[in-house]
Amino acid sequence: MPAGVMIPARNMPSMITGNGSVSGYGTSSGLTLGQQPNNMMEGQLHPLEMTQNASESEIARMRDEEFDSTNKSGSENHELGGSGDDQDPRPNKKKRYHRHTQHQIQEMEAFFKECPHPDDKQRKELGRELGLEPLQVKFWFQNKRTQMKTQHERHENTQLRTENEKLRADNMRYREALSTASCPNCGGPTAVGQMSFDEHHLRLENSRLREEIDRISAIAAKYVGKPVVNFPLLSSPALPRPFDFGSQPVTEEMYGVGDLLRSISAPSEADKPMIIELAVAAMEELVKMAQMGEPLWMTSLDGTTCMLNEEEYIRTFPSGIGPKPTGFKCEASKETTVVIMNHINLVEILMDVNQWSTVFSGIVSKASTLDVLSTGVAGNYNGALQVMTAEFQVLSPLVPTRESYYVRYCKQHAEGTWAVVDVSLDTIRPSPTVRCRRRPSGCLIQEMPNGYSKVTWVEHVEVDDGGVHNLYKQLVSSGHAFGARRWVSTLDRQCERLASLMASNIPTGDVGVITSQDGRKSMLKLAERMVISFCGGVSASTAHTWTTLSGTGADDVRVMTRKSVDDPGRPPGIVLSAATSFWLPVSPKRVFDFLRDEHSRSEWDILSNGGAVQEMAHIANGRDPGNCVSLLRVNSANSSQSNMLILQESCTDPTASFVIYAPVDIVAMNVVLNGGDPDYVALLPSGFAILPDGMTVTDVGMADSGGSSGSLLTVAFQILVDSVPTAKLSLGSVATVNNLIACTVERIKASLSCDNA
Repeated sequence: MPAGVMIPARNMPSMITGNGSVSGYGTSSGLTLGQQPNNMMEGQLHPLEMTQNASESEIARMRDEEFDSTNKSGSENHELGGSGDDQDPRPNKKKRYHRHTQHQIQEMEAFFKECPHPDDKQRKELGRELGLEPLQVKFWFQNKRTQMKTQHERHENTQLRTENEKLRADNMRYREALSTASCPNCGGPTAVGQMSFDEHHLRLENSRLREEIDRISAIAAKYVGKPVVNFPLLSSPALPRPFDFGSQPVTEEMYGVGDLLRSISAPSEADKPMIIELAVAAMEELVKMAQMGEPLWMTSLDGTTCMLNEEEYIRTFPSGIGPKPTGFKCEASKETTVVIMNHINLVEILMDVNQWSTVFSGIVSKASTLDVLSTGVAGNYNGALQVMTAEFQVLSPLVPTRESYYVRYCKQHAEGTWAVVDVSLDTIRPSPTVRCRRRPSGCLIQEMPNGYSKVTWVEHVEVDDGGVHNLYKQLVSSGHAFGARRWVSTLDRQCERLASLMASNIPTGDVGVITSQDGRKSMLKLAERMVISFCGGVSASTAHTWTTLSGTGADDVRVMTRKSVDDPGRPPGIVLSAATSFWLPVSPKRVFDFLRDEHSRSEWDILSNGGAVQEMAHIANGRDPGNCVSLLRVNSANSSQSNMLILQESCTDPTASFVIYAPVDIVAMNVVLNGGDPDYVALLPSGFAILPDGMTVTDVGMADSGGSSGSLLTVAFQILVDSVPTAKLSLGSVATVNNLIACTVERIKASLSCDNA
């Protein structure tokens, strides 16, 4: 064989597809186990194959060579006999051995680095060059692969043991720190007193540290082989600095970490067959519900929404996931629309938890994939199966989030037709803290010409909505807060946003339009991060707890604090988030147009100091002119103050509208507009979430000024109150932010009341 020439390896049949899944999963008839391959698995010694030209003496001789090659780890083989007469039939006769020469080993080692799986032709060629039989070459390569696999596993085990020891040491350090808690002032137990706001902030920090301990304990339990005992709740005196939590006991209710999501882990092996069976049944139910009409679905009196006939549902789907729990309410809806995105990209967004939570950031406050039971077949998501947790939200601190533990299953039903279904796993792993159950919910996606897709969304949940504030009860009970229409409207708007991101034919006639493709992408990416940050800090999520401050005759303001350290996307220090929600007797469209208009900004924005606001640049995000990203400049009336830039994104659809903004650095924005990396621009977003009040059902998001529908407005600020992350939050800072948000609310009410009059 000429030097430097690499002989291609033989194409071997494989059960592993291009995306790493096992073939056989996700077939058209459901999930099935893959068939066993004919060839043996890698790392095992192959027996001699019987061929027409093999004699009995050669078979016996090769068995001896196999035994010898196993003992010599790929560097020795049996000596080959010339014929069957040379084989001594006596079993006790000592076998003769010989080692491969150093030259043979070096040549095979060199060939192994280039091609560890030589085919028959390559083995014959190599054997001819080295004076070896092809079967000797075959067994040497088999044993070499086994040897390399063993070495790799030994090295991996060593790394895991090292990591395990490190985790055990961390656990011991945390345990010791928790067991030696003492008062930082006197060294002894502290007296029980009233908890200050700063102490409450430190208790929130304690909850995050406890979650970190739980995560480390779970990892340690995985490798140690037995569960690690969780640390008990702290009811003893405060810990030493920086864990100074005061003297009041820390409880689950105090820091608000959700019982359900904290207790959930990946499913066991015994649960997986039941999960697969449940997912297949849920897929069948979803497709039928998406395609059926009356009597299962009844049209509302105004003809705008579909309502589920619960009695017909029970008759059509008698099994399901069990009866509705006592005290729970049923919320079911169906909506169909056409979006500007092809069906393959839609499926990818729904099956990638990061893309899914980003696109639906106004609905999904947090989500994670606990286990992937199947990644699909044929290089796509057909047959993909994931166990997930998610928390669904309405952008208001007055509506509790809905936690769900479910399986997501994706299946291709025909060419160009896909379906993605969710169904709760509460029947497999019951929990007393469950307040929301997802019956088969999801969407049916059908390919349409020119890159469009038809999406039919079904949302079917059973919930305990007792914690919803009276302001939002009508909106939630009407199904517009969490229903199919909200999911579909959000998807349609986000598809338009993504289409504008990819657009290349940008008109250059308008003043302020950003035409640079790199500049558009960087600015839209920065605006997307701003929106996600805003949405993650408004709702009553289990990840944090709001502290209610009484307003001066107005609605209560709820605040929370966060520390920002080593985060390039946020300024360092203590950030105070404040939010309040209230009702306005004007339509959501009127409120949205007022808040997004730069000419009326001085009427409500106290921080602009009455200066004129000018739009410097903008990017259109969809058909509605209200969907855009803008760069605003505030020309302060005080000439000694430097001009301030504001990044703003406004978006609207029939179910919700948002105006979100953040002050930005001029130098940093110049970098972004030139296509630079937007991840290093520090942002503290504030803004508004505008929802219909749910009193009317006729196009609730776009009622005209003469309509009877009102608006539910949430105002939220994020303000840096101290640039030192280790500083304590003063009550004066809290009072300042409280006054700021109260004055903003009063200005908005006054301006819109005059408008309405």
